[in-house]
Amino acid sequence: MAETIKIRATLQGDIVDVRALMTHIMETGLRKDPASGQVVPAHFIRQLVATLNGKTVVDAQWGPSVSKNPVLGFRVKGARAGDRIVIKATDNKGETLSGEASVA
Repeated sequence: MAETIKIRATLQGDIVDVRALMTHIMETGLRKDPASGQVVPAHFIRQLVATLNGKTVVDAQWGPSVSKNPVLGFRVKGARAGDRIVIKATDNKGETLSGEASVA
């Protein structure tokens, strides 16, 4: 997959507000294809890790209940302008998504 995650990181004082948009189908494995009647295989983000300047600030394990094209939002204290936010995600098929941004 290797698609990018779109990240916006804005600084308010010493707190960075991070918003990330991930493009992913997030199939539960419970839905049937209306045309064929076959179950659509599960395909969802399993793990997501966000770092600020190489230090892990979010380590999340997700499941099939997360919506399609999820948006992640979080805040981190102690950030400065120019710091790097990196987010990497891996789905249940081993495919990865990643993105990075500078704190503005």
